[in-house]
Amino acid sequence: MAPRLQLEKAAWRWVETVKPEDISREHIELAYRVNVPACKRGACRRNCKGNPNCLVGIGEQAWLGEIDENAFHNIDDPNSERRDKNTFVGLTNLGATCYVNTFLQVWFHNLELRRSLYLCHNSRAQEHNIDSDYEPQSICEHLQYLFALLQNSNRRYIDPSGLVKALGLDTGQQQDAQEFSKLFLSLLEDTLSKQKSPSLQNVIQQQFCGQFSYVTVCNQCGRASPLPSRFYELELNIQGHKNLTECVTEFLKEEKLDGDNRYFCESCQSKQSATRRIRLHSLPPTLNLQLMRFVFDRQTGHKKKLNTFISFPEQLDMGPFLEGKEDQKCVYELSAVLIHRGVSAYSGHYIAHVKDARTSDWYKFNDEEIEKMEGKKLQLGIEEDIAETVKSQARKPKCSKGYHCSRNAYMLVYKVQEEESSASDPSRTNVEVPAFLQRLVDRDNHKFEEWCSEMADMRKQSVDKGKAKHEEVKELYELLPARDGQLYEFIPLEWLKKWLDDSTATKEIDNSLFLCSHGKLHPDKVGDAKRVSLPAAQLLYQRYGGGPRLDGSSLCKECVGQRCRVLRLKNQLNEDYREVSSQVKRTLSGEGYWVGKASLRSWRQLAMEQLEEDEHETKHSNGQTNGQGPHTTNSKGSCYGWSGNEFGPELPEGNEEEMKTFNEDILCSHGGLSILDSERRLVSSEVWTKLRAYFPKAPEFTQNQEPCQQCLTLEQEEKDNEAVSKMMALDQKNQLLNLFQEKNRPTLTKWPQVATKRSSKLAQMSFT
Repeated sequence: MAPRLQLEKAAWRWVETVKPEDISREHIELAYRVNVPACKRGACRRNCKGNPNCLVGIGEQAWLGEIDENAFHNIDDPNSERRDKNTFVGLTNLGATCYVNTFLQVWFHNLELRRSLYLCHNSRAQEHNIDSDYEPQSICEHLQYLFALLQNSNRRYIDPSGLVKALGLDTGQQQDAQEFSKLFLSLLEDTLSKQKSPSLQNVIQQQFCGQFSYVTVCNQCGRASPLPSRFYELELNIQGHKNLTECVTEFLKEEKLDGDNRYFCESCQSKQSATRRIRLHSLPPTLNLQLMRFVFDRQTGHKKKLNTFISFPEQLDMGPFLEGKEDQKCVYELSAVLIHRGVSAYSGHYIAHVKDARTSDWYKFNDEEIEKMEGKKLQLGIEEDIAETVKSQARKPKCSKGYHCSRNAYMLVYKVQEEESSASDPSRTNVEVPAFLQRLVDRDNHKFEEWCSEMADMRKQSVDKGKAKHEEVKELYELLPARDGQLYEFIPLEWLKKWLDDSTATKEIDNSLFLCSHGKLHPDKVGDAKRVSLPAAQLLYQRYGGGPRLDGSSLCKECVGQRCRVLRLKNQLNEDYREVSSQVKRTLSGEGYWVGKASLRSWRQLAMEQLEEDEHETKHSNGQTNGQGPHTTNSKGSCYGWSGNEFGPELPEGNEEEMKTFNEDILCSHGGLSILDSERRLVSSEVWTKLRAYFPKAPEFTQNQEPCQQCLTLEQEEKDNEAVSKMMALDQKNQLLNLFQEKNRPTLTKWPQVATKRSSKLAQMSFT
């Protein structure tokens, strides 16, 4: 049996030997469990709800002992959002925009591109009122403001949603990163071409544009036909290759044109077999190499990712691949590696490893998170770990010094190697933010500092409040237990739990739901309350208010007496039922009482239901009392182990409507004794006395009680009316019989005149 039920049974065990009129203060305190021993800390896994003296497991564990002040708030340290010294600013991932963030970080670290963007004319930003928010409109304006924030913002990361929205990108759908790179550079080139300064108009070409030509040589006449073209990146096939040199070599290799693919030669004026190859003529300062990891799979009809390992050097010599222009700088240094983590071409995560042009330190840019690599070295590390679902896990090849291997790199950015004197020139490595953009950055930094200050104040207020609550709980929890002989009061358990729950605002104490119909503490509510010392109660009411206050004088003797009577009757019910059943079979001697036969058959069930109603009577102010019947008759038992079903069905199925009140079946509609003798029987005064104990307000009719006179009068009238009706029916029956037998047939001594005229008229018409 559960401890709560054990405590409840123990609280009322005394009723077996004590009558309601003999109840003392000791019995009342037993019923309210005032003297049940309090639980010690550590003895209970959770609070003993049936014990009003158990103050363990109500939430006090979080407050006793030393507490870290961080437990008093759920506000992150605003300084965690602050940019670390000598590091870069991250970009927020808006859902599936990590591929955008990687390119933005690569382009930001292209100092020439950043410097040129800062020089672009922006009248809106220059004339902007500092008191209002600045909203860039063109792509160039968005990039200017974004780069200025990336350079001088105090925030650890910034939100690129303005630029993403201006580009019309779906933040929930990952786009083709390589395609995005091409389209964005093309869009930026078109935007910058509208600038007045010629140097700004050609920034993209100057930084990223190289030249090559498709050269076709006729095998018949040897005529060479060059087709010049520009490129912003070289798209290199990686399938079947192990290193970058092989990929570039294949890109430039000679292609044979024969058969159906023959070339029309202008000199020969006919289709001829020929060879075609790409000749590199010039390379840009920033060389973008796209590794074609995402290819179309003809078998599935979808793109797939090639997880081929490709090695690439930190220093790339493009001299062997160039034709002509021997004075051109051909040695490049690796400046960025863009990584795609994942096995699918349609999902995964993009990050960028970028080299700082000023310090030569390598950084990993992963949306909001930025990590500096140790030793000024590129460390791909776990970026090469892909999901376990990859069918063939090729072993990573050994890389020579100065080389790196990757199966996730999809774009390599190389920058032309500069002379040491140029590389150390501060004018080339330092890029200043223009004053009109710096004002906007300063305004954003000011808003950020205000937010940090506000969050810090909120944290401090929460910590101060928590510390005060900590001291209050430690002080009051020691006072809560009521010692033997000490004055006490009852406080709701749920209120105490909320008081100890720092996340819940503490309201005033409300005991109104615990009151019985006499305005005192209901015995059944003692399990939901806790007995605390008077000093503790006074402090709680002083700080939080509320009421009504329930002290030792609030133990309700009336409710305890009523419960005692009910429990005693319940215990006595079986014995009384056997005795009543035996006595009603005996011959009646002496005065008797009328009892309804249906009531007599179901009195034990009615008694159980009435007792259970009485047991809970004080819980409901509108509860009905004995003689009026309980509200419900479907009660199946009680907490004391009794059940109305234990006595079996006492009214046969299909009988009259289920009994609700004892002896109501012999009441007439006027409230008197029913005149139907067959519905009632006489019982002895001994039987009636026992029944009366269970139904004190049931209708009582002695043996000499006359049936209802109104019902008798109505019955007699019905009988008289029935006799008259029978006589009239008999007379009508005799008249019909005489008509049939042509006896005593009625005659008319005088015909009506109107009828005579009609008949003569009809006779005349018949003759004519």
